[in-house]
Amino acid sequence: MAEKEAPKTESHDPDFPETLLQFMRSGWRDDSLTVATRPEAERYAARRARLSAAFPGETLVIPTGPEKVRANDTDHPFRPGSDFAYLTGDHDPDGVLVMTPSGDGHDAVLYTRPRSSRETDEFFRSRDGELWVGRRHTLAEKSTLLGIETAALRDSEAALAGCAPARARVLRRLDPRVDAAIRPFDTEKAGARDRELAWTISELKLRKDEWEVAQLQAAIDATVRGFEDAVRVIPADRGVSERLIEGVFGLRARHDGNDVGYGSIVGAGSHATILHWVRNNGVTTPGELLLMDMGVEGEHLYTADVTRTIPVNGTFSPLQRQVYDIVYASQQAGIDLIKPGVKFKDVHETCMRVLAEGLSDLGVLPVSADEAMDPKSTVYRRWTLHGFGHMLGIDVHDCAHARKEHYRDGELGENFVLTVEPGLYFQPEDDLVPAELRGIGIRIEDDVLVTAEGAVNLSAGLPRTSAEVETWLAAQRAEGPRFPGA
Repeated sequence: MAEKEAPKTESHDPDFPETLLQFMRSGWRDDSLTVATRPEAERYAARRARLSAAFPGETLVIPTGPEKVRANDTDHPFRPGSDFAYLTGDHDPDGVLVMTPSGDGHDAVLYTRPRSSRETDEFFRSRDGELWVGRRHTLAEKSTLLGIETAALRDSEAALAGCAPARARVLRRLDPRVDAAIRPFDTEKAGARDRELAWTISELKLRKDEWEVAQLQAAIDATVRGFEDAVRVIPADRGVSERLIEGVFGLRARHDGNDVGYGSIVGAGSHATILHWVRNNGVTTPGELLLMDMGVEGEHLYTADVTRTIPVNGTFSPLQRQVYDIVYASQQAGIDLIKPGVKFKDVHETCMRVLAEGLSDLGVLPVSADEAMDPKSTVYRRWTLHGFGHMLGIDVHDCAHARKEHYRDGELGENFVLTVEPGLYFQPEDDLVPAELRGIGIRIEDDVLVTAEGAVNLSAGLPRTSAEVETWLAAQRAEGPRFPGA
């Protein structure tokens, strides 16, 4: 990092005359902000303490990353790095958390970009300046707000240069400037030391505390409202664009939360068979199904992840209902199994067994359900495509760097939160299934908390059975469209 970065200016800016520059530099009142430490700051400090205990005597470097260019001199809306946000609560770009060994623990310093100084022209000439992006916090204000020591981002160059590679671990691939500042150090397998930092943070995130569960529940409740908003604009007798549905849900996400937690999947008809259909350029058709996989990301970045599949005309056809009920039975079997100590793999096998048996009942499987479930075969996966679910939290696919023995090959623990989302997908060009099945895609996804007594469905505010979906759809349409805050 350069000691003093050149301010980002617009390519189309004119050369300002000195008279204007002098005029702009004077006559400004410097108002201070009254800030108080956020109640959740102590939670972030506790997380840093747990991370500190895992790496005594080592320097830990966790960046959030810079803004990403969308086109030319415009950026995508910034979303902080999840692990950085998990440890600091800071949502601003470019920040770097450096935890330096001190006594039995670590001293944590957040290097961040302070507010624009009126001593330079940055505040009115730079795209990072206050007249362009609004007032940033001073270092002291942010320190008070987050309950952590802060320092100017420009000082991070010296701090990173002083890190001994043999005693430093870096969360890589988030900020190229940080990656370049501290060379990787490994005595054996390349990247192992830094990966250990990544997996440790992921495993700290597996078990949610009461506050995190409340954040998830708030995001899920907003998601329920978003689904209600969405189906109210879907007529039973004519088509509407997938993007209208995406946009209506997005309005709820921006009003009730931070944004959507991931690109909304709105798949009408055969688009529902495409797992990550995010183009959303199709149109609903009465008589066909509509799959909606959408989630609101809350104020503190915890996100919901919910999928519902509905009949556009309001009623499932007999075949649509049969397939839907197979998926529902699979999901319910998985939810019924969930409790502390149950293996993640066993929930997967339970859900897949129900789907395989359902495929056999549909006359699709070329072998028996038992043969299809054999690990040497798994031919049923032609129509199931994915696993039963994943961890959920500050990322939609949370804890992604956790070791297999603690996640995919491990056991569920109390206060884990995960999705249960089996599905069946019959591609429109699949000649191995009857013509009437082609183009049908159905997924049901809910967000589940593991408790000592078993599973609690946090997204139970939305219907799941085929009959409940029909009743709910009719009730929402009878209410008519609504808008958040109206």
